[in-house]
Amino acid sequence: MPNALARPLAGIRVLDLTVALAGPYGSLLLGGMGAEVIHVESPGGGDIARTNPPFVGAGGTHFGGRREDEISLTVLNRARNKKSLTLDLKSPQGHALFMRLAKECDVVIENMSEGATARLGVDYERVREANPRIVYASIKAFGEPSPSPGLKGMDIIVQALSGIMEVTGPQDGPPTRWGLPIADLLAPMFAVQGVMAALIHRGRTGEGQHVQVSMLDCLASLLAEEHFDVMSANGYPLRSGNFHDRLAPFGVYPARDGHVAIVAFSDEWMAGLLDAMGQPQLADDPRFAHRGIRMKHAAELNALIVAWTGGLGADEVVDALQHRRGVPCVRVRTPLQVLNDPLLHASGALTQLAHPRLGGIGAIGMGLPIRFSRTPSQFDQPAAELGSANAEIYGRLLRLGADEMAALQAAGVI
Repeated sequence: MPNALARPLAGIRVLDLTVALAGPYGSLLLGGMGAEVIHVESPGGGDIARTNPPFVGAGGTHFGGRREDEISLTVLNRARNKKSLTLDLKSPQGHALFMRLAKECDVVIENMSEGATARLGVDYERVREANPRIVYASIKAFGEPSPSPGLKGMDIIVQALSGIMEVTGPQDGPPTRWGLPIADLLAPMFAVQGVMAALIHRGRTGEGQHVQVSMLDCLASLLAEEHFDVMSANGYPLRSGNFHDRLAPFGVYPARDGHVAIVAFSDEWMAGLLDAMGQPQLADDPRFAHRGIRMKHAAELNALIVAWTGGLGADEVVDALQHRRGVPCVRVRTPLQVLNDPLLHASGALTQLAHPRLGGIGAIGMGLPIRFSRTPSQFDQPAAELGSANAEIYGRLLRLGADEMAALQAAGVI
């Protein structure tokens, strides 16, 4: 394992109040880059993700009810490189302990529902009073205050409000949800960028600050990249399914034994594609002579390509385009093919998950897809069991005695 002290965020301590996915993915990234992440969980229950099936234990993986000695596969994936600390923030003693912890930390990251941190007395303003240098990151669905009070910010709700569903899926089909929880995954990436920038600012000035990220803001900012307003004003459909008509030919095409992705928007690639199709004369067809006009006739062009690819095997199409003519083309892979790609495991994008007591479990988890030449980093510490860092954090960091910790535990505070 690489030396943790050499990692880029070594020496940064994070107090993690996150739950579910949008927050925990952010603290996972920080932990993978070397920050000491202290994940605060409720005594007796912990993060709600601990109840997510499937569960893993000595008997293997299953989707039934969780037994006492089992851990959620979700937690094994998202809680790596974190220390689990139990603390009841609703109790006066728990609140006081949290503020003592905040004084010892560099970053607080949270994604609680709107108003929850204020009700618990752990919002930015009060944490800043205890530690003016704190970088406090908040990930919310719609921002705070929310324009839709009471609306739960689930990923599919944010997707629906963001507009991306209306530009995803077949042109004649319904709005389509992304196959991944894109809002839950994108927002923490922006939050981590904000934390990094705020830490750099603090290094120059000594001043902490509040970093705020909205899941809806993040998706909307990406939606604007494609200029759908201009396209709509010029009569182009917003949804084109497996094709990107502005760059036609550009899309996913059927073959006899699967599908291929083809990119041929440049004149050189277009000529190569038409040559492979045995129709080089179409390069002079006024419908396809240049990129701008091809967009208007994308459906006709795609129909010609589908007729050609549909009569060949996927590997034959790839050979004719990518290998023989340098036209970008690959076979569409399945998730299982990707998850078992040795190159992606070697690069660190994917990794094997481990149980804190049982070791390897034969399941694949997210890796850290960032390579550092001097400070190698990765999610290489197994997820911790609930409260396993209590003695270390309360004893070493806050210097509580064994009797004091026992009394707090008996009272349900920790």
